[in-house]
Amino acid sequence: MKVLKFGGTSVGSAQRIKDVAQLITNRGRNIVVLSAMSGTTNTLVEISEYLYKNNATGAKETINQLESKYLATIDELFSGEDYKSKASEAIGEHIDFLRRYNKPVFTVFDEKEVLARGELMSTALMNLYLQQQGVNVCLIPALDFMRTDKNAEPDTEYIKLHLNNILEQNQNAEIYLTQGFICRNAYGETDNLQRGGSDYTASLIGVAVGAEEIEIWTDIDGMHNNDPRFVDGTSPVSQLHFEEAAELAYFGAKILHPTCVLPAKLANIPVRLLNTMCPEAHGTLIFNTESTHTIKAVAAKDNITAIKIKSGRMLLAYGFLRKVFEIFETYRTPIDMIVTSEVGVSVTIDNERNLSAIVEDLKKFGTVTVDKDMVIICVVGDLEWQNRGFEAEVVNALREIPVRMISYGGSNYNISLLVKKSDKVRALNLLSQRLFNK
Repeated sequence: MKVLKFGGTSVGSAQRIKDVAQLITNRGRNIVVLSAMSGTTNTLVEISEYLYKNNATGAKETINQLESKYLATIDELFSGEDYKSKASEAIGEHIDFLRRYNKPVFTVFDEKEVLARGELMSTALMNLYLQQQGVNVCLIPALDFMRTDKNAEPDTEYIKLHLNNILEQNQNAEIYLTQGFICRNAYGETDNLQRGGSDYTASLIGVAVGAEEIEIWTDIDGMHNNDPRFVDGTSPVSQLHFEEAAELAYFGAKILHPTCVLPAKLANIPVRLLNTMCPEAHGTLIFNTESTHTIKAVAAKDNITAIKIKSGRMLLAYGFLRKVFEIFETYRTPIDMIVTSEVGVSVTIDNERNLSAIVEDLKKFGTVTVDKDMVIICVVGDLEWQNRGFEAEVVNALREIPVRMISYGGSNYNISLLVKKSDKVRALNLLSQRLFNK
């Protein structure tokens, strides 16, 4: 059994729902995970913003627009009045749920209830369309088995036990269908696995059922060796090690959510990235086998801020770095890159929410400078330090671009370079020319 996850663009219209339905019915007995239809989650976020501000009129107008979109999809998707009526009723229940929200205080818990409607509606439509096509489909509500613990981490034992019990009770089904992204927390409340969490759902389900493979279906044919939005002539990477895929996902390759990689890696379940619009393409296979002496891909992470702390107190001292890191821990701000010298340390962050407070606290230890609008360029491949020459190739490719920081040696799979936002596109193209177009 495989787990097949389809993103929002893959089910973003009536025609695409039909295409996915045909694709999954031709692939045997598997578990299918769906995201919300493209644009739906953003609309639900907008509705939530109106509700936070007690703007009932704005919320209802946006709800009406969402309802119109789904009614048009239903009209195109279903051929018979019977199933059109069933689909309209199913979607109507969720729309009415949104309209009934008139609490004087709208909380984050209410928002999560609202956001859950996206996946619930997409699976409702797919479930009824498959039934119309004569498929024996079993809709498994994710809220019945997907749960997080008190630390907001997946409760893997609970997931495994409850999901497998549901599967045993529905052994005759040809296809199992469920929602990505949504779950319950340890207190039974509707919650979610954060944005992009449908990949995580697929990975957790794959581990729970011991899947043969986890397939992530999007609108691009695998993970490319550079960003096709900025670089011409990119191509899909045929194979990646889990560590390489994790680095690329974290540093900007949007096709895969970073959290998806770890559960599959630990369970040694291959992950394949495939294109819904071109299902015959090979895509990218991610597994635990390493390819040696090869640079695989380049990715870029935007909206980076670099912070430099310079202090003579650091010279020949111990405990200085611990004090610096404790400040970032206090403000729950992760660090991406770090480089040190005898009298200074530079770090990067991708979240400026607490930047002012962090800088004020860091000034207790030295002179602080901040560079905004930076980009991390990540080069991934077999970068074991004993492989002479790869790091030189990377640095030489960017010899005409100012590089603020370089991080090398912390991983066998990654070299990271910090450049100005204005140099990003040029840097990506120079790296492609040097590394892949010889």
